Parts: sequence; C-alpha cells; structure tokens
Amino acid sequence: MTEIHAAGAANRLIHETSPYLLQHAHNPVDWHPWGPEALRRAQAEDKPILLSVGYSACHWCHVMAHESFEDPETAAMMNELFVNIKVDREERPDIDAIYMEAVQAMTGHGGWPMTVFLTPEGKPFYGGTYFPPAPRQGMPGFRQVMQAIAGDAPKFPQPMNLDFLLAAYLRTRDATLLQAVTYTLTKMAWGGIYDQIGGGFHRYSTDALWLVPHFEKMLYDNAQLARTYLHAWQVTHNPLFRRIVEETLDYVLREMTDPAGGFYSAQDADSEGEEGKFFLWRPVDLAALLGPADARLFSAYYGVTARGNFPEGGPGASILYIQRDAAVVAADLGVSVEKLLAAVERGRKTLFAARAQRVAPGRDDKVLAEWNGLMLQAFAEAGAALDRPDYIAAARRAAEFLLREMAQEPENSGSEAAAAPPASGFQPSASSIRLYRTYKAGRAHLNAYLEDYAAVALGLVALYQVTFEREWLAAAAALAQTIVANFRDPARGGFFQTSNDHEALVARRKDFIDSALPSGNSLVAELFLRLSRLLDRPEGVADAEGVMQVMANAMAQQPDAFGRLLCALELYLHPGVEIALVGDPAAAETRALLAEVRGRFLPNSVIALAAAEDAESRALIPLLADRGALGGQPTAYVCRNYVCNLPVTRPAELARQLDGSR
Repeated sequence: MTEIHAAGAANRLIHETSPYLLQHAHNPVDWHPWGPEALRRAQAEDKPILLSVGYSACHWCHVMAHESFEDPETAAMMNELFVNIKVDREERPDIDAIYMEAVQAMTGHGGWPMTVFLTPEGKPFYGGTYFPPAPRQGMPGFRQVMQAIAGDAPKFPQPMNLDFLLAAYLRTRDATLLQAVTYTLTKMAWGGIYDQIGGGFHRYSTDALWLVPHFEKMLYDNAQLARTYLHAWQVTHNPLFRRIVEETLDYVLREMTDPAGGFYSAQDADSEGEEGKFFLWRPVDLAALLGPADARLFSAYYGVTARGNFPEGGPGASILYIQRDAAVVAADLGVSVEKLLAAVERGRKTLFAARAQRVAPGRDDKVLAEWNGLMLQAFAEAGAALDRPDYIAAARRAAEFLLREMAQEPENSGSEAAAAPPASGFQPSASSIRLYRTYKAGRAHLNAYLEDYAAVALGLVALYQVTFEREWLAAAAALAQTIVANFRDPARGGFFQTSNDHEALVARRKDFIDSALPSGNSLVAELFLRLSRLLDRPEGVADAEGVMQVMANAMAQQPDAFGRLLCALELYLHPGVEIALVGDPAAAETRALLAEVRGRFLPNSVIALAAAEDAESRALIPLLADRGALGGQPTAYVCRNYVCNLPVTRPAELARQLDGSR
C-alpha cells in the first residue's frame, strides 16, 4: 500500500543517522533507506524503484530537493509510481559506484544528485543527474521523466541488439526474431524520434510510442541506425528501410560533414533557446505553406492537429509522426493512396525548404575518431549495398581524413612497449599507427582510446571490402597491431580503455558494456575475428576469445547490455562464408558477381577481391592466394569451414552457393 505523507510529516528516513538522509526525513516523499524492506516492497508491488543518491554538501542535491522532493504534487507522483529510495553516497560508496557506472554508460556523464530508475530487482534501466521541475535548456522535466518511465519509457534505440536478432534470424529462420526487428524499425521510422522532414534520428524518445524525442542528434546514433536499417533492407527489401538509410546518410552528408572529410559529432536539441523549435509545426503553418487541400492530407498523415502533441512547444505545436499506414489514412479521407502519398511528398519538400529559413540548432563540429569510424563503416556498407558511389566516396574521404589528420606523427607515437613485438596478435609488415581522439579547426589532440582504434579499423575493413583497395586493409591491420601492443591485458584477458603510455590516472579501466556506443572490447573482438579470417592470422582469434571468456557469464545474465559483443560471439561461433573474387573490379562481369553478394545480409562473412595480375593483394590476403580466373572470366570462390565449393563465373551460380551456405 502506498503511503502518502503530508508536508512536514516524518517518513522512514527519520530513523537514520546520516545528516543527508535526515534532511529529507520530512519530505512528503515516501522515502525508504536502502535495504531489504524497500527491495521486497518493489517486488511485491511490481513497481520500479526511484533511487536518489547525493550527499549533504551537494548544492544541486538541495536544489532538486526544494524544487521536487518538497513539492506535494511531485511527491504524490513519486509515491504513486515508484518505490523511492534515498542513499547517502558517503555512507554507501558501494551502491553509489555501481549505479554511477550505469548512469555514465547510459548518458556519457555522471554526478550528483544522481537519479536512477531500477527494476524491482534493482537493475538500472534509465538514469541521470539533476532534473529540473519543468523542461528547460534541453533537459526534460522531472515529472515528465517519471510519467514517461511509468509509460514504459524513455525508449532508446537499440541497433546493436536488433543487429544481433537479424543475425540470429539468418541462422535459425525463426520468423518471430525478424518480426520483432521489423516491427521496431517501422515504429521508429514512423515516430517523432525520426526527423520526418530532414532525415536522421534524434537521441531517444521520452515516451513509449517513439513520438516525443529528446531532439539532439548524435553522429553515433545515426551511424549505427543507418547500418541496422540497411541490414533489415538486405533481409526484407522493404522500401521503407532503404528510404530511411538514404535519408539518414544524406542528412549526414548535408549537415554533418566537414569539408576535409570527417564527420561532426552532434546537433543540439534547442534553437533560439527552445527545445525542438526547429522541428515543430502547427496547422496554420501547413495551411499557409501547402494550401488547404494538401494541408488536410498532410496533417492527417503526420498527426498534426489544432491541439498539438508537444505542449512544451506552445499551443498547437506538433511533432510530425505517422500513426497509421497510408492505406488506412487514405480510406478515412476518401482519397486514393497515390493521391495521399503525392501530397505528402510535395509537403515534405515544401516544409524542408521552409524549415531551412529557420534558425537551425547549434552544431558540435568536433570530429571524434570512434564516432567517425562507425559512420565510415555505415557509408561504406550502404554505398556497396545500395549502389551509391557518393556514399563510397564519402567513406573514402573519411578514411583519408582519419589517417591524414588524426594519425600521430611516427616520432611521437611510439613507446618501448609499442616497439617490442607483441606476444600475440597482428604483426603486419606495415608499422603500427597511433591515433588522436579528437579534431577541430585544424588541430588533432588527445591520445585515442581503445574504442577509437577498433572503430576506425572496422571502418577501414568495411571500406576495403567495398573498394578492395588494399591500403585500407593494411591500415586496419596496423591499428590492430597498436591495440595488441598498447592496450592488451595479457594477465586477465581483454583490453584496457587507455594505452600503456597514456596519462597515469588513479585506475586503468576496461569497458565491456554496449550502451549507446559499443564498448571498445566488443569492437576489438569483432575486428580481430574479421582480420584473422582475411589475413589468416589465427593468433587474433585467441585475443577475441579472451574478451568473450571474460564476459561469458555477464552476457548470459544480461544479454541486452552486450548487443555488439553478442554479434561478435555470433561471428565466432557461426562464421559465415569466405568469398574470394578474381577479376577486374571495374569489369561489368565482376560487378555482377559482386551485386549477388552485396544484395544479401551476410554479417558473418568476409570478401576479398583482386585482379588476376595483382600479386601484391594475393601476398597480403591469403584468401586470394592460388586463385585464378577460369577461362579468363571473373571468378568467385566460396568457402566455409575450410571447405570450398567449385569456382563459378555466373551470378546465378554464385547466388545458389550463397543461398545454400548460410
């Protein structure tokens, strides 16, 4: 039974000794101290836990207490929706450390007051620090957050988990896995979390319907989501998924690309000091821009009403979203689907032009190596699969930028540890490469982290498998050598986040959890497995195994926290085909063979290509060794588990081998 406390009445904290807890003993919030009573109650009532952690000298802890915990209406909502626990971090540093790490993984930052939402079993699923009583400066209001969570929200995109489900579907043919992925991707593509006018995804949805986003756009979200939608298109050939890929990547080219080739980090949620203002529309706007007939159709399709769906934006403010299929909307309006969609397309173009006259959100124009590696991979894969040479060109420019502007000079990049041959791992003929983490206005600085090296290297591997220009593969192998020499933990397995010549900090941590970004160890495991197959370097598999062994129990217990690592595990346990092509990459016959490969989602496969006379590529890539062109024709060799099919020269023959080798 929920207990409602009047202002001034004592709650359970009155029996505590902590001055911080006693400061909250007369809040109208039904606070519990941390302990079995609170946890038992949460499980008995099947309620989530609202955990608030702070300390007595914390200024913003007192501000939030005054604004929210002393407010009777806010307290009533807390008491109704949650089991509320208050913790003094100075008394319980163990609890503070556990949940602070979770908040940092979810949001990228931490601090106090710390506000964490837990399952009845105590597992964190959302968190933050200070929440104001009402939305301001891009921060959601505390009541807004609570209400959204009690509506099974906020909802964060989970592209890594969806990619794992797609890979599992290919192996098992369990239709429920594919249905789960396509349903989620469709709802996200229809929702306000997706910019229906300009393309690209906002950070997350504050509700359970993917309707109301936190409006900032992050490069890493769009890189990962573009790949996931691409993979879903390769499996289903649903035109919606292809459209989302292209609109997202076109947005990045248009608004997030540095002239030198790198990709910018983020766009703000606010413009002109108001959250989401750039993205909101009212019926009067649509009528003026589209005319009454098109405005009627457009408004019905995108849910624009006089009431609006985003009160924080003012009267009638609406976020564009699609609630119903076009056929249903058209039937309700008494028009054909073709007429509806034609009006929608005209409207999107008109609104895009009108929106361009508004004050745009601010842009964070620094270039981060890790995030660029993720986007490089997305552009390379999409360029190949969708036959978009402009995407491949963008990927190539990004790779050149990273290796030109964000690679450290050789004389500043070494250390004794790096100079010595590593005990295991990749030792290509090329020297190792050291990276910087960040770049802006012509200056790169700060030593790169594990995730920077691994993400960039994976992007380079993807670019090689699109262009078959061997310098990208050689650079990826050189980055892998740096990882082994400078980040590997030979004693306990896995890889540290910082290099062995990094600035000395109080602790040298390892990151394994895949949150909004994949962990460095997950990326390394995947990188080493792919390079091992392309370069025939089995020593790299042992290091990948080490990562997965360290996290085996954790992956089994909390699989949703290890989406990218599970993809690496899927690659390890169920390696796909190895495809070697011999022929002129520019020849029409070679491109026809490639098209059979690129139209499919083959996440666990590797591909290499070289012209018959390209001895250097054959020397670098054993997969190509001793492979010739049959009858002088471009030829494909498909192998799996050390067993090879007969070489083929026709796309239909290759298609049969690929379909039978999954």
